[in-house]
Amino acid sequence: MESRVGVEHAPKFELETYISNYVGRTRFDRLFFIGTCSTVLALEALRAAVAEAKSGNNIGRYEAAIQRLRRHLRPSDPEGSLDREWMEKKERQMKAETDRLERELKGYKNNMIKESIRMGNEELGQHYYEVGELNSATKAYGRMRDFCTTPAHIASMCLCIIQVAIHRGDWLAVQSNVHKARNLQLRNEEAQKIQAKSTAAMGLSQLGTAAFKDAATSFLAIDPAFADSYNEVMTSNDVAVYGGLCALASMDRDELQSLVLESISFRSFLELEPHIRRAISFFCSSKYTQCLETLEAYRSDYLLDIYLHQHVSTIYTRVRNKAIVQYFAPFSRVTLDSMSQTFASPQPIEEELVDMIKAGSLKARIDLEKRVLVSQERNLRLEVHQEAQAALKAFTREAHLRLLRMNAINAGFEVKAPSKQMGTNSGMGAGDLFNSTSREVRPPGKMPIGHRF
Repeated sequence: MESRVGVEHAPKFELETYISNYVGRTRFDRLFFIGTCSTVLALEALRAAVAEAKSGNNIGRYEAAIQRLRRHLRPSDPEGSLDREWMEKKERQMKAETDRLERELKGYKNNMIKESIRMGNEELGQHYYEVGELNSATKAYGRMRDFCTTPAHIASMCLCIIQVAIHRGDWLAVQSNVHKARNLQLRNEEAQKIQAKSTAAMGLSQLGTAAFKDAATSFLAIDPAFADSYNEVMTSNDVAVYGGLCALASMDRDELQSLVLESISFRSFLELEPHIRRAISFFCSSKYTQCLETLEAYRSDYLLDIYLHQHVSTIYTRVRNKAIVQYFAPFSRVTLDSMSQTFASPQPIEEELVDMIKAGSLKARIDLEKRVLVSQERNLRLEVHQEAQAALKAFTREAHLRLLRMNAINAGFEVKAPSKQMGTNSGMGAGDLFNSTSREVRPPGKMPIGHRF
């Protein structure tokens, strides 16, 4: 399991408003994640997580939330004690429900009705998903494949498996099933619904594997009609944040301007998160200080996002490094003091520049005596000479080949390919064709060896 960074500062969102945008399993996941990471919202988030767990059927989640909540309560506080009666009652109910669904599925198999078997596996998979048995849910959904009779059924199965795989963090399974869903022949209405969800899931899987450029491309391609149709996983606000940050980390200014800011489809998402739009606009306008300050103001919010948490540091570092490179590009030398003012950082700017120079992302040298950053001098005369020599070699080679071909034609050495009719109707084999052709290629005025008048 990935390490979690503690968040000491309060985020800008209100917890109750934030969590109300989601439905299903992700509500508990996000509440529990915030409770384990945030020092400000821990108690409120964990109490909400306990209430959310008791409203569902997953006993293991309830126990985990109570154990975490105890760390923030007094030992004598009754709020930190398990509700054994509820747990025993829920366990009996879930066991009875599992037995009922398995009996029904067995009956469907005996009757050999495909549609009933498919629906029985789907209900069983949904039940396992609700009680937290994700591996069993994946197997149940996978068994639906043999009993799907329409492309819509296969698409529904793929979405079910994708949803379980997202909660398991199995990004390879997500991408595999997204490709399966995209290759189906669906009607327009069904295709639009599947396309929006599958594209969002693909972007999330690419974000999970730190493929920021691919993730940005996927999020930017989501249809504005997506709205909150996938809020059991993410909302439209999440699409704006994920897409905007991935684009900032992986695209240059021209791409940001044309693909993000000027995108008609993505504009509706950016309107939900105006600070992301401001940050991208600042970056495109070379206002790097304002861009970094805007992002830094929302760092706590992003660190409390269940899918963005582990990538925040990497994304911010990439954006900052890109800003430094583009800030330095027009100059031959810049003082370190001016760079420190523009790119305020808790660590000395020299250390950051040294790391970038070692990584090869910044082509420059540091003069510590004069405290300036000096760009590497380019030998323009040498570059021009090398380009001229390369052009001369290319011209000489092409001229030589043309002269060679002209001389071969004049000498009668041109070999013509046999006609189609000759190869198909004459009944000659490949060897005969070769021998026949080779006999015809000879200099003019010369007779073949062994020829007699």
